[in-house]
Amino acid sequence: MMKFMPGKAILNDFLFENLNEAQKRVVLHKNGPLLVLAGAGSGKTKSISHRIAHLISRGIEPEKILAITFTNKAAKEMRERIMSLLRNLQPPIHGSHNPFVSTFHALGVYILRKSGKKIGVPKNFSILDKEDSLAVVKTATEELKIDPKQFQPGKMQAIISKQKGELMDSESYKQEAGKDFFPSALSKIWSKYEEQLNKQRALDFDDLITKTVFLLEKDKEARDYYQNFWHYILIDEYQDTNKSQYELSKILAGKHKNICAIGDIDQCIYAFRGADFRNIINFENDYPEHVSIALEENYRSTQNILEAAARVIEKNKMRKPKELYTRNKRGAEISLFEAMNEQEEAEFVVHKVKELFSQKHSFHDIAILFRANFQSRVLEEACLKHQIPYQMLGVQFYERKEVKDFFSYLKAAINRSDLMSVKRIINMPPRGIGKVSIVNKFAGKELPAAGEKKFKEFMNLLDSINRKILKEKTSNIIRFILEETGMRKFLGNGDSVDKERLENLKELVTIATRYDNFNPPEGTEKLLIDSALMSAQDALDKKKDGIRLMTVHAAKGLEFKNVFIAGMEEGLFPHSGFGEGPGEKNEEERRLFYVALTRAKEKLFLSFSVTRTIFGGKQVNMPSRFLSDIPGHLYKMEEFKTVVEDVIRYV
Repeated sequence: MMKFMPGKAILNDFLFENLNEAQKRVVLHKNGPLLVLAGAGSGKTKSISHRIAHLISRGIEPEKILAITFTNKAAKEMRERIMSLLRNLQPPIHGSHNPFVSTFHALGVYILRKSGKKIGVPKNFSILDKEDSLAVVKTATEELKIDPKQFQPGKMQAIISKQKGELMDSESYKQEAGKDFFPSALSKIWSKYEEQLNKQRALDFDDLITKTVFLLEKDKEARDYYQNFWHYILIDEYQDTNKSQYELSKILAGKHKNICAIGDIDQCIYAFRGADFRNIINFENDYPEHVSIALEENYRSTQNILEAAARVIEKNKMRKPKELYTRNKRGAEISLFEAMNEQEEAEFVVHKVKELFSQKHSFHDIAILFRANFQSRVLEEACLKHQIPYQMLGVQFYERKEVKDFFSYLKAAINRSDLMSVKRIINMPPRGIGKVSIVNKFAGKELPAAGEKKFKEFMNLLDSINRKILKEKTSNIIRFILEETGMRKFLGNGDSVDKERLENLKELVTIATRYDNFNPPEGTEKLLIDSALMSAQDALDKKKDGIRLMTVHAAKGLEFKNVFIAGMEEGLFPHSGFGEGPGEKNEEERRLFYVALTRAKEKLFLSFSVTRTIFGGKQVNMPSRFLSDIPGHLYKMEEFKTVVEDVIRYV
């Protein structure tokens, strides 16, 4: 194994092979702030990876480089690309000398586990996913005797999340809320919510970023440490950063200012999560000495698809103009189909999918995109009817009840204060500990002798799991929990649904083997972190056969040879309200359609339905205004005749 030699610089020409001039400029830039405006399909991941490898080849220690992106999937792909390049350097870089490639949330976990004690964050904190967080909000609302119909927990959770993304904490919000009715009630719920999190030694997703920012702002020692730890920082998908992520990036780059921001305003589609494309403009103001490079050559799509996307997005005013071009072939015309209802639209899509199969396209070459989740039902039914295998993106393995139950054993064993996890598993499988006994026990009351005995046995089980975590490989711990908790026996003796759940838990053993190379307890802790921070894309199983069905939001960052975009109707895509609110909200729907179009490499199918059943009633629709933005010479109308059951024709 070759050891990294700091300062040793050898020219590695292969890093510049097949790069265009703009990409080479990105790779060669060394010191100072760099803004990369990367159009769709312009090879930004390749540029970033080669830039990192080049920095290392010129003598920068790998550990001094931090690269941040938004999904585990993107981070994994970037990490693999970088590792491949480093192995081919002269001299090659192996082993533990790697850049830190991470998502924002995983970075927050890393910093808080290491330094969070300085602001009162316990080392072994639990991470609440959205479902767990909502449960805590519901509990807080109940304890305060606030009407959940008037103050819906889901909405309260969303507001709290957005406020945290803006770097607001509950105490500051309380001071601003005053005595106004709604803010005052929300403030009480938020304060009770934080009280519950503190009791359980838990953080929600937003805390992973905001508390990291608070730590670095308040503690100079911690701030100096991390600013010196990473000399070069690269932030992917910069247009998707919210205020807290933006501030975290700015603080970390505060000393050396070797920050590279990569983004595209035209692909900012997460405003509902707090993403602010103006952070790209803020970058220019924060670093007036920055160098700006535009990546405008598209390697993904045909000329027809790219021209259609360009004509759509140019209608937006809040953007940085760029001229994407491609050397790819002109390609097939875009197909446009007018269906009389959603059933006929689904039949058309499936018919075209079959045609693609007959042309030797693989399952993985095809994706069906839609604006709203409810559209998936009729498309799934059509796939089932015609025996077309599919994978629905968004149903995550780690969200399954049995998997969450299983991870609760790990979380409760590590963090006994995590009462949510304890309560979740205390009777899974059944142990004869009644609900009243659970309430009384956690209220500090004595239980009858039989109840005390069962409770003590359960706690002893958690102790034994914790001892295993501290000394065993992760896969061995999963096997141990399956047997010792009785879950294998309980589910194995159940019905077909229980047996399927058992198979999912057995799959956890396979997943856990990926963490066996870490020393205990790091492997198990990392498994818990990774599972908590999974996104919808991370659930995409590349090995599983089937076309892909997903919302456009979930498709961000993916690409397919053949893409169907269903439901191109006013009120659906663009969504209802488009054109009525402020310009920023107005333009995001157009950006979303632009993202959908640019997922396609070779063939694009657009469809709309004259009528669609919404909330149980037939609705007559106008075609999406976005369709009129596409020049007529780029598409052709499709004809399709079929017999669809229960079709009512409207004239």
